[in-house]
Amino acid sequence: MRSQAIEDFNSDFKDSGVVVLSFEGEISEDVLSESLKKIEDYLETNEEDFKIGRKVYNILIEALQNLYHHTDAQASEILDNGDSKKTASFIIGVKNKEYNILAANYIVRDNVPPLKSRLDKINALDKEGLREYYKEVLDNGQYSAHGGGGLGMIDIARKSGNKLDYTFTEVNADYELFVLKIKV
Repeated sequence: MRSQAIEDFNSDFKDSGVVVLSFEGEISEDVLSESLKKIEDYLETNEEDFKIGRKVYNILIEALQNLYHHTDAQASEILDNGDSKKTASFIIGVKNKEYNILAANYIVRDNVPPLKSRLDKINALDKEGLREYYKEVLDNGQYSAHGGGGLGMIDIARKSGNKLDYTFTEVNADYELFVLKIKV
């Protein structure tokens, strides 16, 4: 995956941080399980604050499930940049005792406006607004094919206490690369 946001994220940790885990490829249940186990082991060994460790782990679960369930590619068609449409990437880094998570995947261009709108709405809300929006989405009974009703991004914003930093980059006429950065 080629993206300025991903390159900037990587270079930021090369200079003054630690990349705990980095992955690029097709997401599978095995990849998710192995990655979560590695992060859990890292947090148990290196994170002295249990609450922060749990928060990072829970946010990572949401971010990885998002990649697994919402990569908009069903076929292994190759994009103009050489990647499979099912390719996803995630990086977890630590810098100055702050965890940073990057998650990136390809999405169908038609799905960008509704996702951007949802992310902007989440970013416009304060802590109380996020809590109310979470309850509203939970109560509306509209669930996606993957079981969620858009709760994952709200949950990430609530648990991290930070705005969702995201970009969309055009790949071709049909697909864009969605990059989400989360600070914990």
